[in-house]
Amino acid sequence: MRLRPWVILSALLCVTAPVQAQQPVPAGRIKVVTGSAFVVRGAQELPARVGLVVAASDTLRTGADGTLGVTLRDDTRVSLGPGSEVRVERFLYDPGAGQLGLALRFVRGITAYVSGRIARLSPDAIRLETPAAIVGVRGTTLLIRVTE
Repeated sequence: MRLRPWVILSALLCVTAPVQAQQPVPAGRIKVVTGSAFVVRGAQELPARVGLVVAASDTLRTGADGTLGVTLRDDTRVSLGPGSEVRVERFLYDPGAGQLGLALRFVRGITAYVSGRIARLSPDAIRLETPAAIVGVRGTTLLIRVTE
């Protein structure tokens, strides 16, 4: 039995093609950092610095002396006080395609939230979760405190 060259080439490409890790979706950037603050991405804990990209699925964490301010691509602002942790569960911002969504999970500490364009265009696309409740957003500013 004789295999055609294109079959062999296709098989080789499937076996030898590098596996590409899915790149995280950029959600925003860090604008302000003081003290100890980190972005946890997968198994990596990156020291927070101004300009660092924050991706969907990142966790933002501050130490006892840290604060962190992030502006998302839709102009949503999230500011963490000392000893706080917030996870970016989901971020979609493509208004032309009608893809809008933001989910933040507040794990601990104090966080200020100022809604951006996603809340104005599609308020139901915002989900703010705490251990005790899920907050609906209708274009607003709020301060969330999660205690252990």
